[in-house]
Parts: sequence; C-alpha cells; structure tokens
Amino acid sequence: MITVFGEGRGFRVVWLLEEMGLPYRLRPVDLLSGVENDSEFLAINPAGFIPALVDGDATMVESIAIMEYLMARYGPTPLALAQHDPAFALYQQFLHLGEAGLMGFSFMVFADRALAPQADQQGWLGGFAMKLFESRRQLVNRQLAHSSYLAGETFTAADISVTYALQFATRNSGVTLNDVEQSYVARTTGRAAYGRAMDACQATKAWVERLEASRNASSNEV
Repeated sequence: MITVFGEGRGFRVVWLLEEMGLPYRLRPVDLLSGVENDSEFLAINPAGFIPALVDGDATMVESIAIMEYLMARYGPTPLALAQHDPAFALYQQFLHLGEAGLMGFSFMVFADRALAPQADQQGWLGGFAMKLFESRRQLVNRQLAHSSYLAGETFTAADISVTYALQFATRNSGVTLNDVEQSYVARTTGRAAYGRAMDACQATKAWVERLEASRNASSNEV
C-alpha cells in the first residue's frame, strides 16, 4: 500500500493518486505542533518536512519527484507526456516550474508576511521573492493565452503542480489571480479527482474553509 505522509504539498501527490486511481493511505503529519515527537515520520524523513512517500521498499520526499516516480512506476498515464510528444518540453517545464519557480518563492513571501517575527516582516527578501514569483507567473499566463492547459489541450501532472502553487499564493501570499488564471484554476479544480483529493485531505479542506469564511466575514464588514 502506498502511504503518503503529510498534506501541504502532499496534496499534489494525493490529487495525482486520485487521478490515476491508485489505492493509498494518507498519514497525517502535524508540523504546527512540531514533529520532534513523531518518531514514525522522522524515521521516514529525518529532515522533518512534508510530504514523504513509502511504497514498498521505496521511500521518497519532494512532491514533484514523488509524482514523477508514481507516474513512471504505475504508468503509462496521460498525466505524463511521452518524450516523443510535441508538448513534452512544455510538460516538463511547467511540472517543475510549479515548485521551483512558483511555490518556492510564494512560500518565501508567506514566511516573510506570516512566520517571521513581527519586526522582521515585510522585509527586502519577501519583496524580492514576490518579484521572482511574478516573473515566473508571466510564463504561465503566456502559455494559457494559447492553450487550455499548460502542455496544450490535455490536462497533465504539470497542471497539478502549477494549480497547487497558484492556490497557495492566493491563500497565503496576497496574490490575486487574473481572469485567465481564474478560468484555468476553475478548469483544473473542477475535476472529480480534485474533489476526492480535497475530501481525503481533511486538514487542507478545513483550512481552506476557514480562509473562505474569514474572507467572507471581512467582505461583509466593508
């Protein structure tokens, strides 16, 4: 049985598993309360970050690497384009851009605004990270001007990668999606597998519902 440790970026992995119809077990990891007492998880990933995956004798961390492993191990799947596909380069680019080019910088902005001591918030590094995020975001918008998805007209794992990053940015980093991005996210998150992943990831679902309730309350006060 495939076991996924932790939600967060692990949501990408769960969404992929739902798309592929693979059985799995989601094992919660509570980073907020600290992982120093979670000996089972630390035995899997001594670095203490999520997600992690255990599949038989295979143990992995890093969400994009896990996705590539699952598609290679249990494919073929239309979620991963073949090397001979004309859109293979686009697929590869946006699969990794979702983490290295978007999510990484968005998380730095979030850390600067919410996790840093109050006296250190809104600092130079956070502003620089936002500029880098915005530069990579332009690549997404340029591609979506020509196609429904990032590798063409077919939904792939690259869309899982980038959708998660865009959602994180809107929920945590003060980013507002433009009309093109909103339509794109509506397409990707309208998939049945996304809904099943949200139902499986109860901590993520509850967190999103709290954010939406808070925003609705703020809007009603204006």
